[in-house]
Amino acid sequence: MARENTARHWIDGEWVGSARTSESVDPATGETIGRYAEAGVEEGLRAVDAAARAFTEGTWRLDPMLRATTLSHLADAYDRRMDEVIATLCRENGKLRHEAGFEAHFILRALRFAAGLAVLPHGRVADTGPGRQALSIRQPVGVAGIVVPWNSPAYLCIRALAPALAAGCTAVVKMPGQAARTAALMSEILASVPELPRGVVNVVIESGSDVARLLVESPRVPVISFTGSTATGRLVAQAAAARFKRVGLELGGKTPHLVFADADLDAALDTAVQSCTVFAGQFCMTGSRVLLQREIADEFTGALARRLESVRPGPAADPDSQIGPLIDKAAVARVDAAVQAAIAAGAEPIVRGGPSTRPELAGGAFYHPTLLAVADSSLPIVQEETFGPVQTVQVFDTEAEAVALANDTEYGLSACVWSRDADRPMRVARQLDAGLVSVNSWANLTVEFEEGGFKSSGVGRLGGPASIEDFLEYKQITQDYAPHRG
Repeated sequence: MARENTARHWIDGEWVGSARTSESVDPATGETIGRYAEAGVEEGLRAVDAAARAFTEGTWRLDPMLRATTLSHLADAYDRRMDEVIATLCRENGKLRHEAGFEAHFILRALRFAAGLAVLPHGRVADTGPGRQALSIRQPVGVAGIVVPWNSPAYLCIRALAPALAAGCTAVVKMPGQAARTAALMSEILASVPELPRGVVNVVIESGSDVARLLVESPRVPVISFTGSTATGRLVAQAAAARFKRVGLELGGKTPHLVFADADLDAALDTAVQSCTVFAGQFCMTGSRVLLQREIADEFTGALARRLESVRPGPAADPDSQIGPLIDKAAVARVDAAVQAAIAAGAEPIVRGGPSTRPELAGGAFYHPTLLAVADSSLPIVQEETFGPVQTVQVFDTEAEAVALANDTEYGLSACVWSRDADRPMRVARQLDAGLVSVNSWANLTVEFEEGGFKSSGVGRLGGPASIEDFLEYKQITQDYAPHRG
């Protein structure tokens, strides 16, 4: 079995180890739950070799029906092992069971949608003059390098891998060390699909960045799909620019809730709490900014504070847990340092939260939700992604002021508009710098539609028909043909 105590890489249809290994840790307890092989340049090169060979020597790039069948059967294979996917996310990623289920359910939709995309890239042909025709065809670009983050590794891998495979690309997937067990399970599932040719997908596990850097710099990897922080995304884009690579980037976010006085306040309150605590705030669309119209600001803030104070942290194994752990104790220290700096700079602590002091949680990386009132939008706690269960509250008077506050960051991944007015949500949504706007809801993602960010939240789109575009090249072919002489 592949998922022995030491998780290994899946390269060219074989399980591959490494000279160096690291520990897999349960973030809820701090206990070691296994080890994983640490990939380096050697394993990265081997994976690129396999993917390049599978692309040039096989029929994967030429057979859209094979790709559609494979993706459909891969969805079936995931469906059969969905309980294992969820359990692995709970244990390794710290998610509560319903959160892990939420992440995992997108996998099946993404794969089945991509199966349809596999037969979608039709070209065009037209007569451009007497005896002359022109064709526009679309072809896969080659090997795709897919760099996956640790916060939602099971779905965010498939979100990029599925359209890459649909396009006819082969792939090297770089999974993070914090998701080694998820990577090993994914490799087992891939290996169980007989239609998937050897070397088309290669999975390596790495806690560092040697393989990621290799993928970005390699001339044999013409497209990179990266999900992660904005700071790292900038480095990826800069390095890839040297070879004019295709780059798809989904980066950080600073999602605002714009709550108007005519909103359903109970619904907005429930969702605001959820948007702070899901995945312990380790989500690019965490609802970290709450913007309240003055008429309802005091009432809403008080209710939100009471709700956040009562949130019960705990492990996925405890059905009463309402927020899971951060990924590790270093993340706890980082988030708390950001909160301390904000308070020192003038933010008012309404709910201080912070690292858990409960004895039964001492081994884990738990952080109680925090709520800060802020008057100055320039504070780093407003401008920078915290990646933890921390919310700020700001007050506005007019619709124009709400839009200005919402747009006053470098990010533009998502936003939420709360109002029962018939016209306001659409009017406001069109003015927001955000790739996803949820009306009277939050992070209301739909796999069949495009997802991505404005400004420093990234470039390119995943989800929807546009998800395949990063992985395809257009080619024009013109032909002069002899007129018929009878």
